Amino acid sequence: MAAIGGIIERLLLRRLANQHQAQVLVTLGLSFMIADLCLMFWAAIPSRSRRPRRCASPSRCSACASPLYRLAAVLVAVLAFAILWLMIDRTRLGAMIRAGVDDPAMARVVGIRVSRLFTIIFCLGAGLAGFRRVMGGPILSIYPGLDTDMLPLALIVVILGGSGSLVGALVGSFIVGFLYNFGQAMFPEIAYVILFLPMLIVLVLRPQGLFGKAAVS
Repeated sequence: MAAIGGIIERLLLRRLANQHQAQVLVTLGLSFMIADLCLMFWAAIPSRSRRPRRCASPSRCSACASPLYRLAAVLVAVLAFAILWLMIDRTRLGAMIRAGVDDPAMARVVGIRVSRLFTIIFCLGAGLAGFRRVMGGPILSIYPGLDTDMLPLALIVVILGGSGSLVGALVGSFIVGFLYNFGQAMFPEIAYVILFLPMLIVLVLRPQGLFGKAAVS
């Protein structure tokens, strides 16, 4: 996935720099094409990954019980967030990334290879997306249409948390996960209302998201 992400960034998205609408349309079209290729090669048969044996049994705490693998997935997600946060805020590479995003022209003047840096970061993001699919395989079955089910959730996470904010992504994912499961369990008839209503409120009251920075004109 990291390699595929790097190829897409180099061959397609780089030619559409600063054209956000075109980038959205291109990546959305690619997702449809990849989904059809998956149907052609693997057919429409749902499959489910096996859980590690050590994580197959539930974890009990007093009167509560929770699947051990789900707890392990949450801990891995928090660990990945911590590593990314340390990399971006506490390392030289993170400083280069921030400089390349804030002012690419000035970053090039001081010797930062912005083009190569962006490709590396895009590969990292695509690789993390693939890793997330591996971790989520034992929890969610792999079936045709899973991409279209997950895409709105990712969109809501970004809108709630704020674009460009790691803390916002973490908080937004917990909010969306709670609302999604709570809505399906308690109010299945209006589950999507419960899920999308906070996004609408945030868009009206704080368009940059909970932790995003307002655009400077």
